Amino acid sequence: MLIEPYVTPAGALAVREAEGGETAPSVAAAKRLLTAADAEAGGGSGAALLELGAGWADAELGPRLGWLRAFARAALTAWCRAAAQEAGAVETPSEAALAERVTHAPPLAGGEYLRPETLAAWWEQTGVALHAAADAAGLPIGEYLASRHASWRAVGRVTFHLAENQRDEARPFAFLATYADGPAPDGTPRHRPLGKAIETSAGSGDRATLLGLLTPIYRAAERADWLREAVVSGAVYRPLAWTTGEAYAFLRSVDTLQAAGLAVRTPDWWSAKKRPRPTVSVQVGGTKGGAVNTASLLSFSVSVTLEGETLSPEEMDELLSGGGGDAAGLVRLRGRWVELDRDRLGAALDHWKEVEAAHAEGVGFSEAMRWMSGAQAVAEEQEPSAGADPEDPAAWVGIEPGPWLEETLATLRDPACLAPAEMPGLKARLRPYQATGVGWLGFMSRLKLGACLADDMGLGKTLQVLALLLRMKRADAEAGPDANLPPSPSPPPSLLVVPASLLANWAAERDRFAPSLQSVTLHPAESAVDLKDAGAVKRAVAGVDLAITTYGMLTRLDVLRELPWRLVVLDEAQAIKNSGTRQTHAVKKLTAESRVVLTGTPVENRLSDLWSLFDFLNPGLLGSAAAFKRLVKQMGGDDDRPADYAPLRRLVGPYILRRLKTDKSVIADLPEKTEVQAWCGLSKPQAKLYQASVDEMARELREGERAGIHRRGLVLGFLTRFKQVCNHPAQFHGTGAYAAEESGKFLRLRSLCEEIAARQERVLVFTQFREVTAPLAEQLGEVFGRSGLVLHGGTPVKKRQQMVQRFQAADGPPFLVLSLKAGGTGLNLTAASHVVHFDRWWNPAVENQATDRAFRIGQKRNVLVHKFVCRGTIEEKIDAMIQEKTAVADAVLGGEAEKRLTEMDDVELLDFVKLDVARAGEL
Repeated sequence: MLIEPYVTPAGALAVREAEGGETAPSVAAAKRLLTAADAEAGGGSGAALLELGAGWADAELGPRLGWLRAFARAALTAWCRAAAQEAGAVETPSEAALAERVTHAPPLAGGEYLRPETLAAWWEQTGVALHAAADAAGLPIGEYLASRHASWRAVGRVTFHLAENQRDEARPFAFLATYADGPAPDGTPRHRPLGKAIETSAGSGDRATLLGLLTPIYRAAERADWLREAVVSGAVYRPLAWTTGEAYAFLRSVDTLQAAGLAVRTPDWWSAKKRPRPTVSVQVGGTKGGAVNTASLLSFSVSVTLEGETLSPEEMDELLSGGGGDAAGLVRLRGRWVELDRDRLGAALDHWKEVEAAHAEGVGFSEAMRWMSGAQAVAEEQEPSAGADPEDPAAWVGIEPGPWLEETLATLRDPACLAPAEMPGLKARLRPYQATGVGWLGFMSRLKLGACLADDMGLGKTLQVLALLLRMKRADAEAGPDANLPPSPSPPPSLLVVPASLLANWAAERDRFAPSLQSVTLHPAESAVDLKDAGAVKRAVAGVDLAITTYGMLTRLDVLRELPWRLVVLDEAQAIKNSGTRQTHAVKKLTAESRVVLTGTPVENRLSDLWSLFDFLNPGLLGSAAAFKRLVKQMGGDDDRPADYAPLRRLVGPYILRRLKTDKSVIADLPEKTEVQAWCGLSKPQAKLYQASVDEMARELREGERAGIHRRGLVLGFLTRFKQVCNHPAQFHGTGAYAAEESGKFLRLRSLCEEIAARQERVLVFTQFREVTAPLAEQLGEVFGRSGLVLHGGTPVKKRQQMVQRFQAADGPPFLVLSLKAGGTGLNLTAASHVVHFDRWWNPAVENQATDRAFRIGQKRNVLVHKFVCRGTIEEKIDAMIQEKTAVADAVLGGEAEKRLTEMDDVELLDFVKLDVARAGEL
């Protein structure tokens, strides 16, 4: 069974069955997890994590479930140890520690709601669920966890200790195994030697306790050679004096020991995550070398350091010479014990010295950013560096920005630290987060770095760009000519590229908020310029602040790709997510000093979208498409290690500013949005027609062309037919007789809108079929007793803004019916407090954009979103697919796309579209 975990807007962990999910250990285990996560059934986040951490201990899991299980294990271990020590409540990890876990999280549906405070709540809820489950079972916590999986039986029982032994220079370490049988008076665990505990258990005949003591030791001995030898000789049961080599073998096996259920205590200076060791320190941008941008050459230096302190040449010689000792182990350096692997340290130093020699004039900005993020694999044809540790690529190398570059990067990561600036000429008062966004865009533009403003729909990206353009214009005016220098040409204009449907919206916003901006629109519907005359176009843009055009016009106006631009802004930048399209190629040929993209969905479906976006923003940062695929494959994990997307997050993070409407720290006065499925039955004509369509599809699949484009066309044609039938039989037949009683959806819409009309509220109704807009408007007119508005692809661009103004008026029409593509972007329709998706789209990002026509700044009411779904039909399957796809659309980084319907085999496809009569019901 395939299941998918996701995070709800309320910060709860939920789980659903999904075709694109991850494999559960068994159907029974999957059902237990689904039940545990079901809040309505009395479960929730804590119960789900308890099930993952306690019941799925040894299962092989995918990256999402595996990451959640690792978190659950950490919480359960802390609670279990606290219970065994009678220590009371468990301290929640620090915000920094939780933030680190978030950084290493794989793409997760609802990932934008995954924050340190979310994990803090999950930590506490896991403890509550653990105590409740143990109480219900009538067992202590330790025994309850042991009943779920044997690996928990040893927790808090046996501890291996390593301490320094200052009385013996030849054997400077001491080892002791103990058994914690209860708390001492001071609240700490009371330990006694393991040997005595075993003697006591053996003497009393307590076989269960004896087995509990020995099982984790034997389990660990299977993977740790030193422990296997100590068990065979019996040495593990008595105190031992160890050499540095023996102590090092123990320290290297700490993870193995803990995985087997043993507790481990080491000296304070040793940490499995941050071991004390000399490392090759690579510093980039230590001194100022000019403006920072993707063409910058930054200073570059290599040294060997210990916890930030540079080692002297003499110390280096002594370390690397070895003095006849082991190649790897523990050595004393500057009065403290440190880990040293001479071979790896030497190889890493040699490698980076070669790199330093090859970059005598400095290192490129993009390459430096890849080094610092840990994403070196995106460099062209570059394999992991020779000095890398196969277990930990950064184990013996530390790559950090120098003081000058660090100051710049800190501003990129935290734009709120930028000093507030005036917004001259802007006819609006910016919200604090908008002022921060303008400052960040200006900072990025001055550095000539591409910027992705990925604010949620409705947070005012248009306003922030207009404010940026006004600031740039004001800066030019204040700079003025220098009397001591020859006259310089005026800066080139900026270029804005938008979908055609947004031309009127941008023009209206410019006139309203930035009337002092001189602009020209390069589109036949909005301009008198002879666009076929390259000279006329050049004259039209000369001296203006902003030229506005569309993606479609950009492919036809070669002159736009010949002109230099100061700033190129792409609105709805997902238009270039497909790197192979003609319009994407046209956009990437533009010449600009700075680049900005606006999108509410940085990654809709797959990681290749992100590459295409950044190939325009900061060319070279993510390498070639082939090199980027290597990085994605490297991050994806394998059988021996979990997937880790942290390098990519660190690499692209400084260039993306993402704020969400649901984040109260961004905007506290936006009401709530509630999404509900509006389940609809089928009328008898619908059910009969639907079944006939399924039968016809099966027959054509058997008899017709079964491969390639012919089969694909056949399948897509029937998928459209099924959705038409679900809307209304008249849509498929083309008769125009849209009687409400012949469609479950029309009846559902009438019932819903009668209630909306009684409340004197307004509604937006979206459909992907233009031919349905008029029948829907006719039905709604009868319900509301007033006519409404209809907007579709055939509505002239100039008329669209007039319709918006009419709808937004205090006495405006009660409803607006829109075709999804025409009305999905650029329209401010906050007069509506209800949104109906009459039929479902294939892309949830498009559907969400449509919803955000109402749920945006200026909305004063709660917004209720009704998603119509015919039960028992393909629409119910599509709804599941949309939920599945949201897992990628909601994440900062994407994952795998859903399996395309046209790629299903005949049996799978017919099972997908078949009519479930029992669920479809009868009207």
